Amino acid sequence: MQSGGIPDFSTRSHAVYLINGPIHYDFALPLDDDVRTALSALNYAALDDADAQTLIIGWGAHTFYTTIGSYSDVSGSAVWRGIFGDASVMRVDVTGHVPENHSLPRILLTDLEYQRFLQALADSFADTTPSPQSGHTATDAFFPAKGTFNILQTCNVWVGQILRRSGVPFGIWTPLPLSVTLSHRLHHSD
Repeated sequence: MQSGGIPDFSTRSHAVYLINGPIHYDFALPLDDDVRTALSALNYAALDDADAQTLIIGWGAHTFYTTIGSYSDVSGSAVWRGIFGDASVMRVDVTGHVPENHSLPRILLTDLEYQRFLQALADSFADTTPSPQSGHTATDAFFPAKGTFNILQTCNVWVGQILRRSGVPFGIWTPLPLSVTLSHRLHHSD
């Protein structure tokens, strides 16, 4: 923001990070007032935790995302539903401060892009009440999400869609982690 509360629509001052695993990308972003406001409708007390400084958020297949602890836990049914169609969920978690020396891929957004990004995240939720499934950590929660997960509409495709809806250049279709990695390198390498 510029002085006087006027948004600065030209300076890229908001950092959003990509956290990847073997098959999945999530977003990580500072848990600032803008994030808390954008997600204030969520029934998720961890957003107000004084120790919470970073939000981790992602979209995925309900059966796969909510039942695995490790990849050895994946059932044939979860894989089948992930390929041919499953309900989707948002996974939300908080953590402390991300160390300065991290190597997470970064995307810098202007005020306007950041506002659009947060709105796109908020619009991904189908319900603000968490699902009854327990999470993978003591602080995470799953929420019903909009859309159906399948082999063509993956968690990584969602990452690209959220960025493009924000007005940020990114790959047209990013079904695999490699697609996200290459799109980041092409459009956002520092």
